[in-house]
Amino acid sequence: DGVAQGRGIKCRLCTKALKKIQALAGDDPDEAAVVAALQKGCQALGRAKGKLCQQLVKKYRDQITEGLQNGDMPRDICTAMGICQ
Repeated sequence: DGVAQGRGIKCRLCTKALKKIQALAGDDPDEAAVVAALQKGCQALGRAKGKLCQQLVKKYRDQITEGLQNGDMPRDICTAMGICQ
């Protein structure tokens, strides 16, 4: 159905964005590294996806930061935020 499919696309975008952000932030990121990576990571996705990515990052900044600092997998962070199932 449309909702699940829409969620699937969001889930893929979230996972992809967080993989990129995680790579940019490095292995043991402090908050500044995560913030910088959040900005760069969204830009790297292009304009349309980048806009969605930035909305995601604004809304879930604390959860993303915490997840990355805990070394959680991107997919797990997206699931914790309710974007993936």
